[in-house]
Amino acid sequence: MKLREIYNTDKTVISFEVFPPKENSEKLLEEIKVLKHHNPAFISLTYGAGGNENKSFELLKQIKDTGINVMPHFTCISTTKKNIERNINKLIDLKIENILALRGDIPENKEFQKHDFNYASDLVEFIKHKTNLSIGVAGYPEGHIESPDLDTDINYLKDKVDKGADAIFTQLFFDNNNFYKFIDKTEKAGINIPIIPGIMPIISKKQVEKMVKLANITVPPNVQENISKLKDKDLIEFGIEYATSQCEELIKNGIKGLHFYTLNKSYSTNEILNNIKGVNIWKI
Repeated sequence: MKLREIYNTDKTVISFEVFPPKENSEKLLEEIKVLKHHNPAFISLTYGAGGNENKSFELLKQIKDTGINVMPHFTCISTTKKNIERNINKLIDLKIENILALRGDIPENKEFQKHDFNYASDLVEFIKHKTNLSIGVAGYPEGHIESPDLDTDINYLKDKVDKGADAIFTQLFFDNNNFYKFIDKTEKAGINIPIIPGIMPIISKKQVEKMVKLANITVPPNVQENISKLKDKDLIEFGIEYATSQCEELIKNGIKGLHFYTLNKSYSTNEILNNIKGVNIWKI
C-alpha cells in the first residue's frame, strides 16, 4: 500500500524507523516482532547508497518476511543516476511501494565531488519520473541545520512536494509548539500533503547531546533538567512519560500519524504506545 493511500484515513497511522545493525540482524528482528502488535503501516529502514547495499537489501527482505511493509531510505548526494536506478529496480523486484528520498550528509572528505544530485528534490524528481513509487521526504520543524532560517527551509520543502512527494516525516522534536508553528508555515506555503511527526524517546543523556549537536533541536528546560539529574532506567522511564504526553497531545490536535525513531530498541516505543489512551489505530 502506498503512502498516499495509507494516510487517507481518519485513524492514527503508526510507523517505526530502524537501521541496519553492525552485526547480525536477529536481535533487530526480535525487537520488530515486539512492535508488530501495534499494527505499523510500515517500517522505514535507513539506507545510504554508498553503504553496504547487499546488507541493506537482505534486511529489507527479512523485515518484509515478518509481514510488515518496508520503506527504505535512499540518499543521493554521493551517487549517480545509474546507481540509483539500479537500486530502485531492486526495490520494485521486491514489490516495495514506498521510498524515503533524502539528500544525505555531505562526506567530510575534502576531495568529495557532487555527482548527479545536489538536493533531495533532485532525487524526488528522478524517482517520480522513473517509477510509480510513493515518495516520502524529510521535514525539519526547527529548520535544517544548514538552512539560514525556517522560512528558507520550508521553500526547499515546497520544492520537494512540487516535484512529487506524497508525505513528509519530520525530524524529532521535544516541544510540540515548534511542530505546530511548522505546520502553520507549511500550510501558508501551500504544502497540503500529510506531515508526520517524528518521535524519539529519550533513552540517554548522550543520545540527546548527539542529536542537539547534529540538528536544530530545542530541549525545553524541564527536559534538560531531567536529563541532567536522571540516569539509566529512571531517565528511560521519564523519556517514556514525556513522549507519551507529546503523542497524546499531537493526536488530540489531529495529526495523521506517529513515526517513531526506535534506535533499534522496542521497549520505550512499546511502552509509549501501550500508554496512549483512546487511540484509533490504523490497520491494514
